[in-house]
Amino acid sequence: MTLAGRETGSLSSRFVCFAKCEGSRSKSWPVTQAIYRCPACNGLLSVEHDIDALAKTSGAAWRKSFEERFRSGTFPFSSGVWGKREWVAPEIPDDAIVSTVEGATPLLRAERFAREEDFGDLFVKQCGTSHTGSFIDLGMTVLVSTVNFAKKTGKMAVRAIACASTGDTSASLAAYGALAGLPVVVLLPRGLVSAAQLLQPLAHGATVLSLDTDFDGCMTIIQELAARGLVYLANSMNPLRIEGQKTVAIETAQQLGWTVPDWIVLPSGNLGNAAALASGFEMMEKLGVIDRVPRLVVAQAEQANPLYRAFAAGEDTVKPMTAGATAASAIRIGNPVSAPRAMAALKKMNGVVEQASEEELADAAARADRAGLYACPHTGVALACAIKLRKKNVIAPADRVVVVSTASALKFTEFKLAYHESNLPDATSRLANRPVELRANLGEIEAHIARLA
Repeated sequence: MTLAGRETGSLSSRFVCFAKCEGSRSKSWPVTQAIYRCPACNGLLSVEHDIDALAKTSGAAWRKSFEERFRSGTFPFSSGVWGKREWVAPEIPDDAIVSTVEGATPLLRAERFAREEDFGDLFVKQCGTSHTGSFIDLGMTVLVSTVNFAKKTGKMAVRAIACASTGDTSASLAAYGALAGLPVVVLLPRGLVSAAQLLQPLAHGATVLSLDTDFDGCMTIIQELAARGLVYLANSMNPLRIEGQKTVAIETAQQLGWTVPDWIVLPSGNLGNAAALASGFEMMEKLGVIDRVPRLVVAQAEQANPLYRAFAAGEDTVKPMTAGATAASAIRIGNPVSAPRAMAALKKMNGVVEQASEEELADAAARADRAGLYACPHTGVALACAIKLRKKNVIAPADRVVVVSTASALKFTEFKLAYHESNLPDATSRLANRPVELRANLGEIEAHIARLA
């Protein structure tokens, strides 16, 4: 099949050392190899594409091709990820792709919220409308499809695909593993994920190990299991995840008529998504699809803010911390694996890092809900940080801002209920809205409604 005037078979990608260390010069590894760190420096890996081959197609032609495919209904282009397949995973054939028609998510113009919070133009990229309710589907389709292809072609022997998770990663991996018929193992921190997030991997038949530790403890164990060859690692330490997640940047530009916002704001814990956005925007600029990149805001919860601490101190290295309790449970991570990638992303995108307290994130989520959004606590972190930067005038009055909503708020009903019952720790529920108990009496009901104005 010819795509954008080229055969997909003529394009390639490979793993390379993210730091481009001396010992890895001129070395690369196939994306079908179970490798997660550079053998020379033990650093992170990244996926490198043949940019020269991709550049033989003009930016205008890429834009046209992506437009024609978007939500086309034709497999695999019905997926927002696989509609950009040459930029993501060109080696994977159709019969190996494991897809839930992920991506192609709405970019919602939040006019009332923008007006009330003094933004010139604000959009919310609703990644939580994907299949499992999380942006992680975008990366998981690439990772599981690559494993599926490697298994079919005898390039990889897979006992199980595994992840450490605060909820969303395990849900996504379990769903895609079930679709592919691949065994899945997930390690969860006991008592630190929502009921909905715990239920998803259980429902999909994954082996769920509930451990008496936090996410960082789970991540330490899963890395050791992967190093021993017992499992294939599915966390964002694996750069295949970043390849799918970078399509958020491409979709955002496409939905803005191939322009870019002034700022893009996202909540982040393990920090792989910051790297993904930088990769997507950088690739578009190199290939002539856009003419500039936006500025990046990495938003962190105050209780789990190692990147914010490093940024505020002017340091280039992120020091691990013990993450504290936060309603934004999916980003409760004190030792983010992708910290070096995030630091590089901030430099590429002239970015900043901001933090939100429990009160700030809860208040921002409630204000967004009152404006017609339905924000998960992590999106609350991003909105709160955007509000703070607007008040500081870092974000200017006329700037166009896109906030990435990483998950569906339907996964966090406990958070919403606790807010409206004024039971959230470390937060005042200023906009709490509780049911009014009345008798089934028409006059009494009429009198109550008459008082509304």
